[in-house]
Amino acid sequence: MTPSAASSGPGAPGLDIPAVTVTPGDIATTSLTVRNDSDIVEAYDLKVVGDCAAWTTVEPERVSLYPGTSETVTLRLAPPRSPEIRAGEMPLGVRVLPNEHPESVKVLETTVHVGEFRELKTELAPRRRRGWLRGRYLLAVRNQGNTPVQVRFAPGQAGEELGFAFAPAEPKLEPGESTEVRLRVRTAKPVWFGNPVVWPFTVDTRETGEQEERAEARWDDPVVRPPLDAEFVQIPIFPKWLLAVLAVLLALLLAWFALVRPAVRSAAEEAATEAVRPRTTPAAGQAGGESPGTGTNNRPGGGQKSGAATGSGGGGGSSAEGGTATGAGQQSSATIDLKTGTGQTKTGTYKVPEKSVFGVTDIVVANFQGDEGVMTITFGDRKITTIALETFRNQDYHWVTPIKISENDTVTINVTCTKPGTPATGRQAQECHEVLNVSGILSRTTE
Repeated sequence: MTPSAASSGPGAPGLDIPAVTVTPGDIATTSLTVRNDSDIVEAYDLKVVGDCAAWTTVEPERVSLYPGTSETVTLRLAPPRSPEIRAGEMPLGVRVLPNEHPESVKVLETTVHVGEFRELKTELAPRRRRGWLRGRYLLAVRNQGNTPVQVRFAPGQAGEELGFAFAPAEPKLEPGESTEVRLRVRTAKPVWFGNPVVWPFTVDTRETGEQEERAEARWDDPVVRPPLDAEFVQIPIFPKWLLAVLAVLLALLLAWFALVRPAVRSAAEEAATEAVRPRTTPAAGQAGGESPGTGTNNRPGGGQKSGAATGSGGGGGSSAEGGTATGAGQQSSATIDLKTGTGQTKTGTYKVPEKSVFGVTDIVVANFQGDEGVMTITFGDRKITTIALETFRNQDYHWVTPIKISENDTVTINVTCTKPGTPATGRQAQECHEVLNVSGILSRTTE
């Protein structure tokens, strides 16, 4: 741009700066003409002042002029693409200082029109959730443009099986401001049996109202926001192992009615027949060889002494001698509560008391935060299972035949925490937190 020359007094240059428009991330230039109207050779120092000084340069910064001559310098404006450079008008000043006549210093001002640019950054965490009917996600949205925007969210799915809810639905963000939006995904109906069902979906972030129309009109805007991909894994209400247990129970029930019950009924009928069978009356001479009424106490039935002696034998009893006997035992349970830091591995144990045997029939594992990592469960020296934490929230195992753990052996869980999850509070936890409950029959052993 070529500005028109401006007159000045003795010793002062002629100056004029036109207004200039620039968009953050681009470069704009304008020019300034310095003229020496004095009668001596003069040198002028030029310096940019004001809010634009951080990203504006003048070339050259010093000029020397003979009387009646002039020179044009260039102002280069290169604002960074940052939310701190707000859209609108900003003042630009150039200070011109004569070396010989410093009292004639001038500051020439003009207006810089800073253009708008829009840039939204959106992150979705986690990208994969598991649940029976619903899953909760967290959207982090940041306005990296230089003008206020109001955003809305457009979910996408191949079918209509999922419902979406955003809170807040349309947040308004100032330049450089960020917010967190809660997303809840819900299915229309549960899955009762079978394999988990994976529902993929996308979330697109857009601007609303007139701002969105202006943004779409800028076909040359280099910022492209691809939709965020995520998945909701709907797990069945009844897991696969439950079907196997029901099949085993049904087989046992059929075996009872087909085999065991008839045998028990036959044994009961035989016992009843034996009980009502008539018995033979003993002869009179079998009552100790004595005639009736001739007992030592001269009373009838005196032979009862002989009958009493029959039950007075020694050495009888039901206690066992030698070996190890196990008592009937009682139902018992223990809980291992373990917290593990990110990137760490920790172990939690339960020790079987001395002179006891623990017959384990059930264990329940709780991962209520949705942590990510690996857990290994061990009974004594026997590894039971190794599972990934992100594959479950609550998991349980059952055994028809108890797994026996000897005295002083331990039930152990070993947890490696990769990433803490997000509990019901909606804020990510600082560490992983798992709970194991083990149940069974605790029996005492005696020598």
